[in-house]
Amino acid sequence: MQFNHPIIDLEAWLEQPAGAYIRAWEQAQLDVLTADIFGFNALQIGLPQIRALAASRMPHKWVSTDILLTSRAGTDAVQVVHEFTELPFATQSIDLVVLPHVLEFASEPHQILREVDRVLIPEGRLIICGFNNASLWGARQLFGRLSNHPYLPEEGEFISLMRLKDWLKLLSMEVSPAVFGCYAPPLRTEQWFERFSFMEKVGRRWWPYFGAVYMLQAVKRVRGMHLIGPALKAKRLPRGNAVPVTNANANTHLNK
Repeated sequence: MQFNHPIIDLEAWLEQPAGAYIRAWEQAQLDVLTADIFGFNALQIGLPQIRALAASRMPHKWVSTDILLTSRAGTDAVQVVHEFTELPFATQSIDLVVLPHVLEFASEPHQILREVDRVLIPEGRLIICGFNNASLWGARQLFGRLSNHPYLPEEGEFISLMRLKDWLKLLSMEVSPAVFGCYAPPLRTEQWFERFSFMEKVGRRWWPYFGAVYMLQAVKRVRGMHLIGPALKAKRLPRGNAVPVTNANANTHLNK
């Protein structure tokens, strides 16, 4: 079973030294963020190379892919195969969704966000990882495209942080300040990245908003709705064709 794969080139790029540099920073940030988000059901959409839910303490975790993977190890999440624009989960059934570099390599990023908004419970959390166009890497990608030698996968379109915030606000999501990282220049080898490791501290101190990547967290707000008592969710089964999905969810009581 296989669909059109919008980020296959990115997956290959993430295995290179520059990709490993990005993955290491994002993994560290995700481990911190997800460990303190509580609930029952967590979903990572795309890029299983990044173990976005590794530190999550939620009992039910899924990794959503658009191609069946048999060689990805080291994760306790269940793999679900489907189109990213149609999530096979019930409405308001997921507590946490992580989107690692999915929107900028998707043909329909708005539809993916609408689906994420649909499946998130009220007060559910969304974490998005993206490449920062206002960075040395963004400039390198721009000039690389003009010279037909892009540094990052050519199919990707950087989504500016302000633009992404506007999209989320239209969905009535409350956005937290973004975290930026990876301040080394766009290099090619692991040795050069090690030589420029000092720029992490310098960049955080002197140009914090110009890191190569950003991580954004948002909360789904529902007007007129208040959580009363413990946030327990009703059992819901995923819908649509998925391979495979566990079906344990717990009850949520919501009162306006």
